[in-house]
This record gives sequence, C-alpha cells and structure tokens, in this order.
Amino acid sequence: MNGDGPVFKKSRWGTNRYVYNADNPVGLALVVISTALGLVVLLLMENRVGPFAPTPEPTWHPPTSYVDVRPYEPLPQDPYGTTPTP
Repeated sequence: MNGDGPVFKKSRWGTNRYVYNADNPVGLALVVISTALGLVVLLLMENRVGPFAPTPEPTWHPPTSYVDVRPYEPLPQDPYGTTPTP
C-alpha cells in the first residue's frame, strides 16, 4: 500500500468518473465502509426494520361514548300505507 497516492483515481473504463483508490489507506477505508453500509441497508430492507418498517395499522376500539353510536331503528314495513289490509 502506498499512502502517497490519491484517494480517488480516474476510472480505467474510459469514462470521466472517479473511483476509490484501494491502494491508498483512506480509499481502502472508504471501500470497506461503503460496502458495509450497503450490506446493512440491504439487510434492513429485507427484514423490514428501521426506516423500512411498515406503518402499523390502527387497531379497532369500541366507541368511548354513546354520542358516537346511533341506535338501530328498523324501517316500518309499509311506510306509505300502500299495502291493502286483508
């Protein structure tokens, strides 16, 4: 390992991108840290914990007062009186 090299170096793939230089100790630390962080995020997603946890569904609870509940009132059998009586 040569600590004199740059932390980032140009990619050899022909693009104008920079990549971590694993020959530099700081670049190697960045490689290890970013890989570990990526694995932790993937595990959190897989197990659906942390920021990837689903929101809990609200639980049902009975009404707290009778104001919220309307009594059941059945409709009359013949509300308009159109059925002839026998």
